[in-house]
Amino acid sequence: MQSLSFTPGDAFLASDSTRAPWAVVFEDEGDVGYFYACDHSQTTDEARILDAVLIYNVSALKNPAAERLAAIEWSRDGMQAVLYLDATAQALFDFEARQGYCRTNFPNFLSEKGERWRRSSHAWSDEVFERFEAGLYA
Repeated sequence: MQSLSFTPGDAFLASDSTRAPWAVVFEDEGDVGYFYACDHSQTTDEARILDAVLIYNVSALKNPAAERLAAIEWSRDGMQAVLYLDATAQALFDFEARQGYCRTNFPNFLSEKGERWRRSSHAWSDEVFERFEAGLYA
């Protein structure tokens, strides 16, 4: 597990899967925190980002000046990654299913023909998260 102590408004935590080319990034450059699913085999920055989910708006946090702990955990097979903030899961990317989940369920886009990654819904799934955690301790 990789982790980072930070104050909202300035954070960057990247983590590569044990199964190339997958990676995830948590980033907060001021107003919002996002979690990205990435593919390092792509040649442009735009193509590398498979999906992005909103984690928080800094202005909506109860105590935006408080120090936080971000952590990223990968599944044993390297195909799923979870972002935890202060020990609470906030988002999960499943690279095999090509689906992202987050507690904010944002942003969502209309499905496009030939789309490889599902972006029409990012609704949180307790079932998917529970399977992820069970796999860590199996």
